[in-house]
Amino acid sequence: MTQERFTDYKLSTDIANALKELGYDQPTEVQRKVIPYVLQKHDLVAKSQTGSGKTASYGIPICELVDWLENKPQALVLTPTRELAVQVKDDLTNIGRFKRIKATAVYGKQPIAIQKTELKQKTHVVVGTPGRVMDHIERDTLALDKIRYLVIDEADEMLNMGFIEQVEAIINKLPKERVTLLFSATLPEAVKSLAHNYMKDPIDIEIKATGLTTDKIEHFLYEVPEKDKLSLLRDITVVENPDSCIIFCRTKDRVDTLCDELTDLDYSCDKIHGGMEQDDRLAVMNDFKKGQFRYLIATDVAARGIDIDNITHVINYDIPLEKESYVHRTGRTGRAGLSGKAITLVTPFEDRFLSEVEEYIGFKISTRLAPSEEEVATNKPGFEEKMKKKPTIKKSKSEQLNKQIMKLYFNGGKKKKLRAVDFVGTIAKIDGVSAEDIGIITIQDTISFVEILNGKGPLVLQTMKNTKVKGKLLKVYEANKK
Repeated sequence: MTQERFTDYKLSTDIANALKELGYDQPTEVQRKVIPYVLQKHDLVAKSQTGSGKTASYGIPICELVDWLENKPQALVLTPTRELAVQVKDDLTNIGRFKRIKATAVYGKQPIAIQKTELKQKTHVVVGTPGRVMDHIERDTLALDKIRYLVIDEADEMLNMGFIEQVEAIINKLPKERVTLLFSATLPEAVKSLAHNYMKDPIDIEIKATGLTTDKIEHFLYEVPEKDKLSLLRDITVVENPDSCIIFCRTKDRVDTLCDELTDLDYSCDKIHGGMEQDDRLAVMNDFKKGQFRYLIATDVAARGIDIDNITHVINYDIPLEKESYVHRTGRTGRAGLSGKAITLVTPFEDRFLSEVEEYIGFKISTRLAPSEEEVATNKPGFEEKMKKKPTIKKSKSEQLNKQIMKLYFNGGKKKKLRAVDFVGTIAKIDGVSAEDIGIITIQDTISFVEILNGKGPLVLQTMKNTKVKGKLLKVYEANKK
């Protein structure tokens, strides 16, 4: 069943080309084990930690299997957090870019009207949090009759966040004839019963938790009184001098306070927690991914859905109260075969939480002495130089893929009786352009967006300024890039 390269799978040219542009060459272990079964439409349960490449393990075969011609959603992906929903939607859009797969994310704290409008469009895959998905189902704004693939992502986190009942309610509304895929870092009894009750002879796949092995992530802790935490954190960051670091706190108030304190000390930092507006959270995540700042102070809400390369350090400013959170937090570093460090600050009264974590991960975390004054003084110049240095902006995985794509804005939509076929028919008649050069088309009431692929955007833009669509001359511009 194993494959060594993505080219070994029987994938369509559209999907294979997107994977090549994204730099996907050799599948990870979870991808090697999962992709063939999903392509054969088997139900499966995969025990796999975050950072193992599981989104692509279901995203690639789902993008391959969905029928582009079908307008109603064919796949539903449930995620515990809004960040993860957006991340998965972006990944699926990139994988399905040349097949023109339309993925839509639905989640709370975003106006439901915007999502309703998007769901009225041709949509192949819906990715969402359980509460908002259920909301759309109850409003009849999410069509379920063509759903053939259900993915329950981070099932154990669904359980921790109290979503399992909602997940079950959603499952009971779906067509019985479907493929169900469940992914979870751990398999508590409630998750096992979910698989048992709603899946047909699922194949069990277990990926060993390589992220916890000490050859990839170095785990150590410092014992410190609560009042000395900030001072110790400063000394640790000076000595370690990370390029990119997440500092986890237990509460949003704690995140706010620590972010203010580090900002006052001229740290290159920002924050993310559940009390922030969704747009602000997404903006912070995007800036962190690009490397605009070095330290992200976060609550556990950010431990799921962060898929960022080269996070060198994770610091548990507060030890997590739930042992599973330790795995999810520290799994942000040491990704994609790179090394990382997981550092935890433990106060004198937190021995019980530490014991639970150590029992869960299966090894004792070594204790270190606080950095000496001499060590801090020696490393201070290098730390200050890095803080002043302008960060190198990282290129996203999809940049290569998207560089030949231009999104065009047209000032006409449904109210002018325009349909996708009208744009395809007109644009494909331009010399040097074919239907394969046309990407995702989004038609709203008064405006439309059309993606032009393969570097043909400027030609189409220029030609369409003087070309009618269904007898109407529309204004056309390059759409604003997000």
